[in-house]
Formats: sequence, C-alpha cells, structure tokens
Amino acid sequence: MESKRIFLAGATGTAGRATLQALVAAGHEVVCFTRGPAALPVDLGVEVRMGDLFSEASLARDGIRGEHFDAVVSCIASRSGVPQDAWAVDHEGNLALLRAAQGAGIGQFVLLSAICVQKPLLAFQHAKLAFEAELRVSGLTWSIVRPTAFFKSLSGQIDRVRAGKPFLVFGDGRLTACKPISDADLGAYIAGCVTDPARANAVLPIGGPGPAITPMDQAAALSRLLGREVKVKRVPVALLSVIRACLRGVGVFSPKMAEKAQLAAIGRYYATESMLLWDPERGVYDADATPETGSDTLFDFYETLIAEDTSVARGDHSVF
Repeated sequence: MESKRIFLAGATGTAGRATLQALVAAGHEVVCFTRGPAALPVDLGVEVRMGDLFSEASLARDGIRGEHFDAVVSCIASRSGVPQDAWAVDHEGNLALLRAAQGAGIGQFVLLSAICVQKPLLAFQHAKLAFEAELRVSGLTWSIVRPTAFFKSLSGQIDRVRAGKPFLVFGDGRLTACKPISDADLGAYIAGCVTDPARANAVLPIGGPGPAITPMDQAAALSRLLGREVKVKRVPVALLSVIRACLRGVGVFSPKMAEKAQLAAIGRYYATESMLLWDPERGVYDADATPETGSDTLFDFYETLIAEDTSVARGDHSVF
C-alpha cells in the first residue's frame, strides 16, 4: 500500500485517536494539529503541532508550514452540539481547515461527519451539512464518513444497572435502532478512505456489524451478561417535550436555561430517531441498507466492561 503524508485534526478525541492509530498502522506519516498540549499515544512516533484550529493563517503557519501533505483528515466535532459551539467547530473550524488545505495545494480531504444529518432538526446537524456542502464543491477529492452510534454513547447505563437501578427506555424501548460501531473499526474505515478510490467523492454512511440493536435488546444483553434480570423502566417521550418546552420558556430570560433547552432537544432527537440509513422515499430507517464494517460488537464491549468492572468516560456522548 502506498504510504501518504497526512495532516490530521481532531486526534485528541476518541474517534480521532483511533483514526490516528489506524493511519500509522497502515504505514502513513501523520502530523497531528491540536489547540493545546495533546495527550496522544507516545509510541506512535507522530509529530504534534499546536495552533489555532479556527484560523486559516495559524493552520498554514503553525500546522502545514509550507510542507507537502497528500491529504487532510478531519475528526473534529463540537462537544455539546449547542448552536454556538456547533457552528464554531463543525462549520467554521472545518472551513478554516479546508481553506488552509486549498491554499497549500493539498488534494484530498476526509471528513468525519454523522449519520444523523440525514434528518436535520438540530443546530449541529445544520452546521455539519453546511460544511459538507462547502467540501463537495471545493475542488478537492473528498470523502464524507457518516458513522452510526458509538459504543460509548450506548454504555452509560451500565453503572446504574450494576447498582440495581432499572434500565431506562423511551416509549416501548423499540422506537429506535442502530448498528453501533467501535472506535477501532471506525478509525480503520476512515483511514481506508485515504487510499480507496471507491470511497472518493462519496458520502459514506457506515455502521458496525449487524443486526440492528434496540434499547430493549441492550437491556436483554445486560441481563444475560450480569446473570440476573435487569428491570426496565419506560419513560414517555412526551416527557422530553414537556421538559424542553419548560426550559425554552425560562430560556427567554436565561441564556443558561436556553442552552439546556437545546440539550433537551438533542436528547429527544436521539430518543426518537434511529441511527440507520434513512430511506426518504419510503419514510423509514432501513437497517438492511445500512452499510457495515469491522467485527467489534457492542455486546462484546459490554462483556469486557462488566468483566473488568470498568466504566466508560462518555463526556458529551451520553444519551442518558
């Protein structure tokens, strides 16, 4: 396989770290650009450069430095998803990166996006789509990777279930489904976009190995792995709408409450929308049509967490 020189942004996130490891494993030379001192795996032998991710001038001066790169890989994403953060990172940050790449004559750009932009109702989805549109007409060879749910996003209830609390589901627990993908499998897929011509100039929805999993399937798996019945508590979806409406009302007078209303809207979206390929003609999510990659499964991940008695640091990726 041809070795390429890669300029990677977003390597400090979980998907970015996995992508970095996959790029290095594939034999590519990688330079990581971060906003501050980065705690990256020291044994990978990659160079880390620091600067302002939102400044085209800093990206050129402190990052690219007039050197040759074959491709830019962007794994940056807003942490909260609220409008100000989303437009600053998902759109403006990526746009600065794209402009710097164009100015340096870099011919390829691989973008980590999200499958939920298929039905955009939230600020971060619109910000991602706005940048995707810019990338498509940039003149560069591009790949837009839209992964489904992450393992860490679906692991937040393990600790509460261990403590004897019920597993929470919305509605009947079968409103949504996904084909979750591990960080390692996603990283390998993103790295593969650098050299696979079949992934060039394409939007690439991708999930892990099937079948699609519902919240009730997660509860059943935890029952099996823990060796005891896990009780399920059903939460009405309407409750999320009421909470959001109350927060929006208070948010007229309080910016903090307005932000919480945005987070409530994000929570409601993930409680009611599947992370699968959307078929607009039929108006349904299609599990069978959702592409798959890798071999890691969510329930194997659960088994490891339970066996090792460890938890996942979910940060802003939690659903509950």
